[in-house]
Amino acid sequence: MGKAGFYYPGADCLFHPSPLLCLLLLGTLSFLGHIGESQVQTLQCRIHKCTTDFVSLTSHLSPSLDGFDVEFCKALRAYSGCTQRTSKSCRGNLVFHSAMLGISDLMIQRNCSKDGPTSSTHPAVPIEPCNYHSRHHHPAALPGTGAARDSEPQRPTFLFCGLFGDPHLRTFKDQFQTCKVEGAWPLIDNNYLSVQVTNVPVVLGSIATATDKITIIFKPYQECTEQKVYQAVTDDLPAAFVDGTVMGGDSETRSLLIVERTAGREVELHAAYIGVTIIVRQLGRYLTLAVRVPEEVAMAFDETQDLQLCMNGCPTSERIDEEGHLRLPVLGLQQGGAHVQARPGTVAVAAAQKGAFTPESASSKCREKLEVKDIYFYSCVFDLLTTGDANFTSAAYNALKDVEVLHPKRERWHIFPRSRAGPGPAAIFSTLLACILATALS
Repeated sequence: MGKAGFYYPGADCLFHPSPLLCLLLLGTLSFLGHIGESQVQTLQCRIHKCTTDFVSLTSHLSPSLDGFDVEFCKALRAYSGCTQRTSKSCRGNLVFHSAMLGISDLMIQRNCSKDGPTSSTHPAVPIEPCNYHSRHHHPAALPGTGAARDSEPQRPTFLFCGLFGDPHLRTFKDQFQTCKVEGAWPLIDNNYLSVQVTNVPVVLGSIATATDKITIIFKPYQECTEQKVYQAVTDDLPAAFVDGTVMGGDSETRSLLIVERTAGREVELHAAYIGVTIIVRQLGRYLTLAVRVPEEVAMAFDETQDLQLCMNGCPTSERIDEEGHLRLPVLGLQQGGAHVQARPGTVAVAAAQKGAFTPESASSKCREKLEVKDIYFYSCVFDLLTTGDANFTSAAYNALKDVEVLHPKRERWHIFPRSRAGPGPAAIFSTLLACILATALS
């Protein structure tokens, strides 16, 4: 029961406050505010706006921090003033009266005076380095970025990088490459983060490789986290760092966290203090990786760290494709009356020995999951013909889904091979695949 025997939603929360429960209460009041306004047609009642502002003013506060009561009382007085200004138009609104009673009780609990300073409706929230990027502010807290701490907050620019399949690499610049890169190679290496992959040959006699080990190092950063290392290998995709912990920083900030999505098959790593999200999966015998990182974090490196596949792509000597085009690994394919024969020891021979897929069946299998014939579809067909392993279909499919979740620009989700004039004797993959599909459908 609230004051004068009047019950309002969440009274127990307000008498025995928990920050999470109180925020949930306020969210409920905010939602009910919409309903109340609609039902009584008090369109000028601003209780919803008042509640939303209060949530904004207090969402970054923690009872464990010094000065919590002072800032919380400022926010309460601002909330009270907002409700008073809209009292006439909110007359008869149940949510409005519930909010007024809730404010009064919270002021009593926190010993807040009715008179005193109030929080600004749009406060300049102090930059907290451990939750900074999760709030989409400009990285003023990052050393060496040159941004002033009192600069106008703004959304950072995010970059995406992905690695999957044989392996196929999508760089920060949205360039798509297929590389052999056997052994250990750095994907990312900057002042905050290091990501290294190890690739092994997929099929005997093939130059194609796939990833069987991923090592991720979150480097020490102020009070947000000590160094944390995560390592995944085939058949061992842990939901913890190598030291057995599942988070970095303290339990209040949770600035670095591992979340297991599918036991032993998919984990997500979230580094709120630098705005980084990483998804690691095992599909079949191999691992895939997708990363979203703020541009200023990605660019925080020097000339000694210039070998980064996500940043600069694979070295020319390590690339299998030609400017994004893949040579189709098939044996004895008829194209326009000409017989295309693979040389002994090539990918095509290894794939033929596997005998699992023909061009037609590979295309059909990839179409089950990939409706758009973009580079992910082409990569899927290439991988099935190269390895005979149907798990690479899921690898391509999930790689595209990771793009849809993490890539900041929808219009760049799909990449289509550019046309090339005058294909040579070994026809480029996109042209040859079109001929295969035409033959299969005729």
